[in-house]
Amino acid sequence: MENKCVIKNSKTVDLFLFMGQSNMAGRGIVSEKWAQPAPQIMEGAGYEYRAISAPDKLYPLTEPFGRQENAEDGINDGNMKTGSLVTAFVNACYQKTGVPIVGVSASKGGSSILQWQPGTPYLSDTLRRLAKARRFLEKEGIFIRHTFMLWCQGETDGDHHMTAGDYQSYFMQMWERMKMEGVERCFLIRIGRYNGAEKISYEDIRQAQEALAQKIPEVVMVSRKFAEMKARGLMKDEFHYYQQAYNEVGIQAGENTAEYIRMESGL
Repeated sequence: MENKCVIKNSKTVDLFLFMGQSNMAGRGIVSEKWAQPAPQIMEGAGYEYRAISAPDKLYPLTEPFGRQENAEDGINDGNMKTGSLVTAFVNACYQKTGVPIVGVSASKGGSSILQWQPGTPYLSDTLRRLAKARRFLEKEGIFIRHTFMLWCQGETDGDHHMTAGDYQSYFMQMWERMKMEGVERCFLIRIGRYNGAEKISYEDIRQAQEALAQKIPEVVMVSRKFAEMKARGLMKDEFHYYQQAYNEVGIQAGENTAEYIRMESGL
């Protein structure tokens, strides 16, 4: 029987749900101009708990993160995941905190905030994945120091011209449910810009995300960097990015998340 992955040098972890739509799920590719691949995980920095495909062990984190985690009655991203910001985020966070991260994939391309409301298949599946991860780690004698979510979502709602006020209201309904399950903070990656020919703007959604981070103490903005990628030529299509962009956003978000954790912990 295959041995379970053992967390190196630690029995304490931070548990992260990586939630949102395609730019959290990861659509990264390389090109001749943008040839930077996803990074390798640093030894001991991060692990994936595969709640759907292999719930009896941990795996050293690899890209595409969450590729196997499709549930017929919940989150199913097919084979769309190609490379995400998760490994870059985990490496950057671990370098500053020294605490390994156990990551749980919970992202679905094209999803609206309406599909992440309490009682919907996606949020219900997310909560099942969280509960399974907790039970597994407890059984293995691994202490969960913090439980967090990293959220990147909103392009679909921008495509549908959702108002900033509506987005905030729907987000809060989701967040209140996550808090009930012991998720302590939502670290927020603000969405970028539309890169197509239609008359679509994501400004209202970006404003809503800024307002949430200003008004809600538990919601912490950790990256705004996606918004600069269109001007830099790092968007591969109307909505998605080359892997280098995901890497850069992941590093910035990971460093800022770690600083927030350290500040809260008085370190």
